Amino acid sequence: MVNSMKRYKKVIENRILVLEILVACFFVILFYSLYHIIYLRSAYYEKNLKNLTEVIVEGESAPRGRIYDRNYKLLVDNVAIPVIYYQKEKKITAKEEIALAYEIGKHLSLDTSKLHIRNLKEFYLIQYPEKGTEKITEEEYQKLKRRELSSKEIEELKISRITEEELSIYQEEDLKAAYLYYLMNQGYSYQEKILKNEGVTDEEYSYFSENVSSFRGVDTKVTWQRKYLYGDTLRSVLGNIGPVTKENKQKYLSLGYQLTDRVGTSNIELQYEHLLKGTKAKYLKGTDSSLEKVSDAIRGNDIVLTIDIELQQKVDELIDQELIRAKGEANTKYFDKTYAVIQQPGTGEILAISGRKLVATENGYQGTDITPYALTDPMAPGSVVKGASMLVGYNTGVLKIGEVMTDECIKIKSIPAKCSSHQVGRLNDIIALAESSNVYQFKIAMRVGGANYSYNADISIDPEAFTTYRNTFAQFGLGVKTGIDLPVESLGYIGTSQKPEFLLNYAIGQYDTYTPIQLSQYITTIASSGNRYQPHLLKAVYEPTEVEGLGALAYEVMPVLQNRVDTKEEYLKRVQEGFRAVMTIGLGKRVMGDAPDPAGKTGTSESFLDTNGDGKIDTATVSNAFVGYAPFDHPEMTITVTSPDVEDPSTGISFHSYVNRRIAREISNYYFSRNL
Repeated sequence: MVNSMKRYKKVIENRILVLEILVACFFVILFYSLYHIIYLRSAYYEKNLKNLTEVIVEGESAPRGRIYDRNYKLLVDNVAIPVIYYQKEKKITAKEEIALAYEIGKHLSLDTSKLHIRNLKEFYLIQYPEKGTEKITEEEYQKLKRRELSSKEIEELKISRITEEELSIYQEEDLKAAYLYYLMNQGYSYQEKILKNEGVTDEEYSYFSENVSSFRGVDTKVTWQRKYLYGDTLRSVLGNIGPVTKENKQKYLSLGYQLTDRVGTSNIELQYEHLLKGTKAKYLKGTDSSLEKVSDAIRGNDIVLTIDIELQQKVDELIDQELIRAKGEANTKYFDKTYAVIQQPGTGEILAISGRKLVATENGYQGTDITPYALTDPMAPGSVVKGASMLVGYNTGVLKIGEVMTDECIKIKSIPAKCSSHQVGRLNDIIALAESSNVYQFKIAMRVGGANYSYNADISIDPEAFTTYRNTFAQFGLGVKTGIDLPVESLGYIGTSQKPEFLLNYAIGQYDTYTPIQLSQYITTIASSGNRYQPHLLKAVYEPTEVEGLGALAYEVMPVLQNRVDTKEEYLKRVQEGFRAVMTIGLGKRVMGDAPDPAGKTGTSESFLDTNGDGKIDTATVSNAFVGYAPFDHPEMTITVTSPDVEDPSTGISFHSYVNRRIAREISNYYFSRNL
């Protein structure tokens, strides 16, 4: 019994010892954890606590980055503007807001002509609700109870029954209060409402700044707006800024924007929003709602464009002059616009891009900017594409360098004869380009399509011939997107019919249509020895700086080679020599004026218009195009000029305006006169 008690006591003592050891270990771990948290990891937990308890508030949208031209001339800047605004307080009543509007109106000049009559009637009903009640009949109230009329319909009846005589009681001060009340309540309740941001005087700004406590929710701030130093020049390409729209709300919210932020909404401002947007100032919100600045606002990155603004201005001016001159010439009834693009070979940089359209005014015609349409307004290019067509012949082996053919009309059964503008007789590939022989290209196209041609007989074409042509043209940027760094670009029209005569039309630029930027990439690819570079407007990005001028270079845009034309070097050189012959002995003599040793190609095409707006093409016209480059051996520039609908052939008058040639010549002369 004694031994049993001893063993039992020993077990108890051992268990107590184990328990004591476990408790000791627990306290060691606990003390270590506390030491680890309090001493070793204190900074980490303090930081997390701070993040959980502190509220960081962002300030106004920071100024956007500035935009310069390639010669560092400032195109777009920011200018500070004073603003008086209203932020609705919680639990403020409509009557209190009306009283506030009257007080604000005493110290603020406003243009009340912007106040709509409906807004004034709504103001009247808030001021005189009993008057509105009297305008609803007992029968109408019964209909409201029976839900035959809605509350909204009742309110509409009240508004419709307010007379001009009733509103005649309002004087100027009442109109100002009504307009202010409207401004204070438009949009979402949580948004800041701009009461005045144009023409705010120093006195007005100072008064409201000094008396913030006297006007519930009214405050002042200095914001910014874009300033365009060259007026309308390139204005449409530079783009606009505006509020976040309903369509892109989720996109911008996911990127950390607020719905009150202003963002790029078109072209350069939209394309480079991520570079131009600034970083907002940040404030730490205290428990008493006070704000302590944590970081200052930082302007967005500055960007430099490839554009030469002086060249751009001159191109716009020259096009306007020649457009107006052409309207005084015969057969130009439907002619009203021209596009021009100047690029730098080997880089894809756009030096100038212009679209100008005439509008009639009381004092005659005036040019307006339609430059973005140079990316979306296609036309049949005519003979300018014959360089690419010639390469199709070389590449497929159906045409030999120097091969001689006879320029004679081609006649397919049931189709009018297809001829050149003038018959030259026997000619080789170089002269065919110089004299713009259509027949030479027809014969190549029939060979590519495997046609067995005989005069006035049916022919069949292998449909794959269309693919062969389009694949080659695409390597020059024709029929595909160029990839220019703007948000919107179109492909042009790609024909779907594969009738034999349409292949012949395609070979001379009379089937598919192309935009001016596509034609510019085409000639720039030829000038760049078959290298197709992505056209671009962004040249470099610079970090923001608080001083005048540019900050540190962030990065420079390098040329993007999209592809090299798949052809033999000797074939491409043959096309280049043909384009040179166009400008020396062919139809393009003097089109580039005094440009040194130019090469290029003219083009004339049949085109069609919808003149009565019914969505159907009803009028035939003639369009002109020119593409060129200079100097021939070491090209500095390429030029593309397109003039849709330059001639109205229905008049029966033989006169043809040379406006497209004049524009190309004047631009070329100006370019090289300032680069000698």
